[in-house]
Amino acid sequence: MEHFVVSARKYRPQAFKDVVGQQAITNTLLNAINSNHLAQALLFTGPRGVGKTTCARILSKMINSDGSDNDDEDFAFNIFELDAASNNSVDDIRSLTDQVRIPPQVGKYKVYIIDEVHMLSQAAFNAFLKTLEEPPKHCIFILATTEKHKIIPTILSRCQIFDFKRITVTDAKEHLKYIAKEQGVTADDDALHIIAQKADGAMRDALSIFDRVVSFSGKNLTRQSVTENLNVLDYDTYFESTDLILNNNIPKLLIQFNTTLSKGFDGHHYIAGLASHFRDLLVSKTPETIALLEVGKQTKEKYLKQSQLASQEFLLTAINLANDCDLKYKTSKNQRLLVELCLMQLASITFDGEKKKPKHFIIPASFFKDNNATPVVASPQKATSQTIIPNNQSTATTTINNTTASQLNNTNTEPVIPKITINSASKISSGLSLSSIKKKKEHLNKKIAQKPKQEDLPTEAFTEAQMQQCWKAYIQIIEQNGQHNLASILSIDTPKLNNTNICLEFPNETNKVEVERQQYNLLKYIREKLNNYSINLSITVNEVLEKKYAYTSVEKYEKLKEKNQAIELLRKTFDLDF
Repeated sequence: MEHFVVSARKYRPQAFKDVVGQQAITNTLLNAINSNHLAQALLFTGPRGVGKTTCARILSKMINSDGSDNDDEDFAFNIFELDAASNNSVDDIRSLTDQVRIPPQVGKYKVYIIDEVHMLSQAAFNAFLKTLEEPPKHCIFILATTEKHKIIPTILSRCQIFDFKRITVTDAKEHLKYIAKEQGVTADDDALHIIAQKADGAMRDALSIFDRVVSFSGKNLTRQSVTENLNVLDYDTYFESTDLILNNNIPKLLIQFNTTLSKGFDGHHYIAGLASHFRDLLVSKTPETIALLEVGKQTKEKYLKQSQLASQEFLLTAINLANDCDLKYKTSKNQRLLVELCLMQLASITFDGEKKKPKHFIIPASFFKDNNATPVVASPQKATSQTIIPNNQSTATTTINNTTASQLNNTNTEPVIPKITINSASKISSGLSLSSIKKKKEHLNKKIAQKPKQEDLPTEAFTEAQMQQCWKAYIQIIEQNGQHNLASILSIDTPKLNNTNICLEFPNETNKVEVERQQYNLLKYIREKLNNYSINLSITVNEVLEKKYAYTSVEKYEKLKEKNQAIELLRKTFDLDF
């Protein structure tokens, strides 16, 4: 704000407008100065770094100004500044009250600026109260504080209070862009945004950070250089973490978290930033709330793209898990394990290995085992086994001795009859017994372990027309199988393609739930036909669209009557009900 202060030395009202930056405060103070009705006690409150003390200094110069541009005018002798943080005793206030009695030598007023006034002791407040109640006509007090609630009510009741708000990230970024242009510094938009966001509403801190980064990186500021200098986690870290979470890739997610810790970042900072990232994704899903997303233009496009891959249910669950980990972090004795457990739970939200998952479900480790082992091929002289399950649910094991090719081609050799060994049926366990539940879990783990790795599955390119053709073919198949209700629901909307996501829009939540319940067979069919196993479904509900569909008998009749007016004549002629 140096260029503001320089221009303010001319005592022009426009300079004060530039410094204050809040139109309501500016107009009130300027009108009071012009009409000579300025209160004798002012209180500037607000966060640190928003310019309270700077505005008090410039206002104190403008109070005695007559509006001329005479450079010889100097009212510095009429301005007294006291730092209450280091001068908070009764003796300091007594020295101040002694100075108040002396009228100004030049000008009309003497201005006393007391910075950090909330640091005064209780006795000092009481000593200052008498002077503030009945100040001389030539005296004006300007008090500045960041903690208004610490000031005693008797002081507050005698002051005209002005609340300075935090400077928004957008305003701070635009001001930094102006300074960078004036100083000949080339800066990326995202780099300036990170500096403004790090300042947390304080322009003074934003300028200090800007000077430090320029000293480190030179005249070219990039997002990477700013993040390295400020030691902040880049947006790309959270975008990569979210992609791994959506793909249920727990091993790579834990490795990424370990890499983040090795760079010197705190686990608490990481999980809190991840929760904020989920919040920004949730904000990006609705056009009305995109204005709450305080990021650069390039980063906003990334948020909009990734928000389409994550459902609203997933984001709400993820925010709750990350926020719960944030609250428990300081009280945890093993903080790293707490964050790792949270990450594993986040990556297991969208896993569809089980229909009914427990509250804190985590994908089994067997799912990530390497399945690329060479299969064991039986030699011709060795027997192979085959498992047969008849209709009576008994298990029989048949062992067949395979003959070699030479034996089959030899006409002199008698044919070998395969030897079949049938074991007795095993005891059938009850469906509600603990053993049956255990067997079911073992069967599920084997099924998951046999699932091929995501990296080995094909991901061939395809067009939207090919996808829609497969979609119609699947509808015909399920209609032939008698699933007319599901076929009707899938025919409501024509699917659209967004990268590898099939986007659908239904008029109500019931249709969405029904499709999500049957999506396994649908995705399996489309993935196999298009030879791309990265295809997913993205379903949204449009409540406005719901009004276009008729559900009751009256609504159906009205729809038919709109198409053919003769139906109403038929109903009246035969006195029909509907």
